[in-house]
Amino acid sequence: MYPRTSYEMTEDDLKELLEACKPVMAIAVGGIGPSSPQENANRAWKRLGEKMGFDSSTVQPIQGKDAKHFSAVPNETEEQKTDRLEREKEAKKKAEIQQLKIEISERQERLDGLQDV
Repeated sequence: MYPRTSYEMTEDDLKELLEACKPVMAIAVGGIGPSSPQENANRAWKRLGEKMGFDSSTVQPIQGKDAKHFSAVPNETEEQKTDRLEREKEAKKKAEIQQLKIEISERQERLDGLQDV
């Protein structure tokens, strides 16, 4: 997990978030109502996270600062993703090599046992 980072949104971003939190007046048709303020706020945070490069599910307020300031965990950069995928590929390769060595050893023992008969 990446370290938590401080962010500051623009005044327009704050307005959009606050607007998303407002209740929606609507008539439910067919038993399906409108999105809840929480669902709308979550979508607004997700858009902001995509725009600013952070995981919207990790947002926390910063004590002592105004509503425009918050902390969150940054998204993985392309370079970080490439490095991670390369490490995972190398680890998988090493695990497969180890497994094949075990299988070869087991089969060699089996072969040796059959030749002794």
